[in-house]
Amino acid sequence: MQAQRSAQLEAAINAAKAAGEVILPFFRSDLQIELKADQSPVTEADRAAEQVIVETLQQSFPDYGVLGEEFGAQSGTADARWIIDPIDGTNNFIRGIPYFATLIGLEEAGEITAGVVYAPAEQALFYAAKGEGAFMQGQDRLHVSSIADLAQAALVHGGLDILRQHGHWEGFTRLIDATARQRGFGDYFAHTFVLRGQAEVMVEAGVSPWDLAPIKIIVEEAGGQFSDFTGAPTIYGGNAVVSNGRVHDAVINLLGVR
Repeated sequence: MQAQRSAQLEAAINAAKAAGEVILPFFRSDLQIELKADQSPVTEADRAAEQVIVETLQQSFPDYGVLGEEFGAQSGTADARWIIDPIDGTNNFIRGIPYFATLIGLEEAGEITAGVVYAPAEQALFYAAKGEGAFMQGQDRLHVSSIADLAQAALVHGGLDILRQHGHWEGFTRLIDATARQRGFGDYFAHTFVLRGQAEVMVEAGVSPWDLAPIKIIVEEAGGQFSDFTGAPTIYGGNAVVSNGRVHDAVINLLGVR
């Protein structure tokens, strides 16, 4: 099993880095931007990156299915599929802000078992596999913080308008009042503060499985906890709480969604 996990993780890292090579030539260029049905932006770079990710992964695991943000689901013969966001933080990418990343998660029999986050403009790589720990390339193993009191915790969050539109504003303001420090970084980048022990909780709403799949396994392997706003450990709830685990129940209680 360990050899299989290593092969899966290596394939995902290779695919994410291949996507980075496709994406970077488009960065800070004269991009053609389209709007999808949900009014979110998409570029040629998003589509080209997803294509190269799928091609790279299928070289090693041709029987696995795929769920990608841009091209949807492709079935496989194995009870496993790759969940792909070719560019998480497309708005940052479009505006020339370097905080965007390729996200790849592996789901096996309904469980996320491996994940990779690669930010090509920063050359930052985060990865984990079930039972193997979480790591940032070039650094030691990732560990969440040990802060257990929410009154001492740092909170990072996604879009404020999205939290309000999805009916979570009152719970979010309770969370603001309960924490020591708040910052709004958004997208994959906000989660990395929890992974590195620099913040205790990240909350976001209006998200899809491909925004969350690798984050879930990486934070869990770093010693933290992942759930939706009800406390369920799922990437399919449309929202997410990522924490160091020690403050997780307090966050869920303040959000008040149960």
